[in-house]
Amino acid sequence: MLPEKQTILNAELFIAKKITETGKAKKQVSGPIVNIAVFGISLGLAVMILSVAIVTGFKNEVRSKVIGFGSHIQITNFDSNNSFETAPINRNQVSNALLQQIEGITHTQVYVTKSGIIKTNENIQAIVLKGIETGFDWSFFERSLVEGKIFTMEDSIKSNEILISEYIAKLLMLTVGDKLTVYFVQDPPRMRQFTVSGIYKTSIEDFDKAFAIVDMRHLQKLNNWTNEQISGYEIQIADYNQLEALTDSVYDVAGYHFTDDGNKLKITHIKQRYPQIFDWLSLQDINVWIILALMVLVAGFNMISGLLILILERTNMIGVLKGLGYNNWNIRKIFLYQSGFLISKGLLWGNLIGIALCLLQQYFGFIPLDESTYYIDQVPINLQWIHILYLNLGTLIITVSMMIFPSYLITKISPAKAIKFN
Repeated sequence: MLPEKQTILNAELFIAKKITETGKAKKQVSGPIVNIAVFGISLGLAVMILSVAIVTGFKNEVRSKVIGFGSHIQITNFDSNNSFETAPINRNQVSNALLQQIEGITHTQVYVTKSGIIKTNENIQAIVLKGIETGFDWSFFERSLVEGKIFTMEDSIKSNEILISEYIAKLLMLTVGDKLTVYFVQDPPRMRQFTVSGIYKTSIEDFDKAFAIVDMRHLQKLNNWTNEQISGYEIQIADYNQLEALTDSVYDVAGYHFTDDGNKLKITHIKQRYPQIFDWLSLQDINVWIILALMVLVAGFNMISGLLILILERTNMIGVLKGLGYNNWNIRKIFLYQSGFLISKGLLWGNLIGIALCLLQQYFGFIPLDESTYYIDQVPINLQWIHILYLNLGTLIITVSMMIFPSYLITKISPAKAIKFN
């Protein structure tokens, strides 16, 4: 014999399954209403999955492009202004070995920046040359390359090749293999000739208009710097969510050092350097939360209307159960179980629809975007199973919880009147 409490629980679950699975329900008034409620949950969950996947994908894509140009964390001279004619620091002032010992840092590299003017026979364009050395992480530019190749550097010979953006290439009518001359406004004025090795495209206009990549030894010589003088360090980390904490750790290693002229080093992270972009990305989270709240509320109210119809339609059954000694809470649990079954059915279909649409967009990219506005050419998808799990659990818990109060209507039903109800 099972304990009485367990027997009652099993009976409630058994009754809920029966009234959910019975084919007669489809012929009753509640059938279409319940189907609409289930459809509302399916549609709501599909929209939520798409919203989270698109917004997180969009943020990841744009963020990776911004970070690709400047890494997560930078170390520069504290007196450096916002221009690209920076005050130098000595590369030996910061121990690369100590930086690499910080857990979470994956790569460090040095760079030099200098402003110049590209002049061809027909056009002229301002440019910022970013000088790099061997050991530079090319992964971002390899992904962004649309023509040609990245250039290689040797320790003994300066490379005369340059990597330019598609925007600059079209503006100046340059192709891979063309030679271009860069003029530098200084005293005395100087010039350097480079050969285009490759053309990249990020679709972030502010970067594509401005930056080209060259061997930094050219820029050091133009600045009359030694081989040990650089504009700064770039530091890449494994987890973007640890950006603030790792910036503090880098400050502990490098923030108390002084340059040769007595100035301190400045440690900044990518969000501090491009606040307008990251503030704009943060606003996307608000849109997602609004969508999630609206979809859950719509699904919940659909289920409330369906539950009320189910209760009214089962008034005779409620009266009989009360006559047999069932209390109000036990009867309410029958309908809460039934609501849970229906919600689960809606979640199943919502998952199938939402995930299928995400996969179609991810692999076929049938929804394009305006690159000049959104920085990417198609709607990005970041499909994470943990997000799907949280959306399902959250929707199930919230919608079932919303059923508790409407089920209170059962307590108002009198057994004697209910049995006579038709």
